Amino acid sequence: MVIRSLDFPVLDVGWPPLAAITWSSSLAPISIPLIIALNVLMIATNTTKTIYIDIWNYWHLALAGAFILATSQSLVLGLAAVILISVYTIKMADWTAPHVEQQTSLQGVTIAPVSVVGLLPFAVTMDYLYDRIPFFNTLDFNPEKENRRVGLLGEPMIIGVIIGVVLGAAAGYSIRFILELSIHLAAVMFLLPKCGQLIADGISPVSESLKRWIQKRFPQKQELFVAVDTGVIMNHKSVMITGLILMPVALALSLIIPGNKTLPLGDLPNLISIMSVSVLVSRGNVIRGVLTGVPVVATFLLISSNLAPLITTLSTDTGITVGDGQLITAFTDGGNHARFFLIHLFKGNLIAITSIPIVSFMMYLSYRRARAKT
Repeated sequence: MVIRSLDFPVLDVGWPPLAAITWSSSLAPISIPLIIALNVLMIATNTTKTIYIDIWNYWHLALAGAFILATSQSLVLGLAAVILISVYTIKMADWTAPHVEQQTSLQGVTIAPVSVVGLLPFAVTMDYLYDRIPFFNTLDFNPEKENRRVGLLGEPMIIGVIIGVVLGAAAGYSIRFILELSIHLAAVMFLLPKCGQLIADGISPVSESLKRWIQKRFPQKQELFVAVDTGVIMNHKSVMITGLILMPVALALSLIIPGNKTLPLGDLPNLISIMSVSVLVSRGNVIRGVLTGVPVVATFLLISSNLAPLITTLSTDTGITVGDGQLITAFTDGGNHARFFLIHLFKGNLIAITSIPIVSFMMYLSYRRARAKT
């Protein structure tokens, strides 16, 4: 794809090919019962409080195994990758639950996808640093709070109109199409929180019933969290606005980052979901959420570009038709840091190995922040 003399040879088609890669992999039939058994074992041994029932999002975990299987040709290493990323995700879900309860008042609920909770250590580390920067630590733009100074800028619909104008003008649209795009984005920003609230209202009795069922059979398990998709927090204004602002930021970064070969398109709207927990960690502060999102988006672009040949090969193996010489990827899910880290860790990459202490320290900060909130 060539846009204004800029070459983007990798096409962002979103997450569906990645899900197809997972479910067509020989690991898939083993991964699902393996993850369920692992979760039950962790609950029984008091190493987690999370009930990971979001079976659809198991594909996020099994995909890591499919990648390792493809790069190493080892079923054992593939299953080891599934176990590692599953344990990581379940623990991050544990430590995400206090943030969800504090910022949304949803009790006994946490977030499931590794693409979302996997960013928790980085988000907590960034928030830890923000708290120690003079003057900056006093800046707060949180549309969830009653703040007359924010006014209409605290409404997602207004932000949607503004972003629509910016994107339309950058694309060279006529006034008519700029206005249409702005109205469409404003409509999405109005409807998405309503849908999120419906999901939250629906999931609460389900999660409570499930917890009671487990607690009846395991009386000692009194504080449990049900891991669900991010739809339950899509009614949070700060989450919506942060994700919306990061969309044009992602497009701008794709034009200037050296080595990037991907123009984010198919997975671009997913930024609202991907950054949701990071925004909650920042206590709904959109300024912090956006700044945390910039390096996340930049690395998404580079990783998804880097993994495009692997994703394209595995996609064509599943029967997906791709044009001759065309590379495909998924901007956010294809750029996932945890899976990329595991690929290079299992290859024995020195940088991946030496970064383990850094990642461990960031995880420790996440654990400590979660403990402080309970």
